Amino acid sequence: MVRDLNPLVDYAIEEGRTVGLRHAIMEVMLISYLMGMGFDYNTAYMTVESWEVNERFPGEYDYRY
Repeated sequence: MVRDLNPLVDYAIEEGRTVGLRHAIMEVMLISYLMGMGFDYNTAYMTVESWEVNERFPGEYDYRY
């Protein structure tokens, strides 16, 4: 199970550097939830990415500043 999460952890670290830690954590939580529901990593990732508008989820405030 831990091995399955390694790509997600790596992604969160990189994402946190570019869009902010709060957004990266939210994104990883959503991907993890979908993986727990049976989605593979790539499908979960693409699904969550499709929910974003301008690198933000609807209603998400930009906390980087």
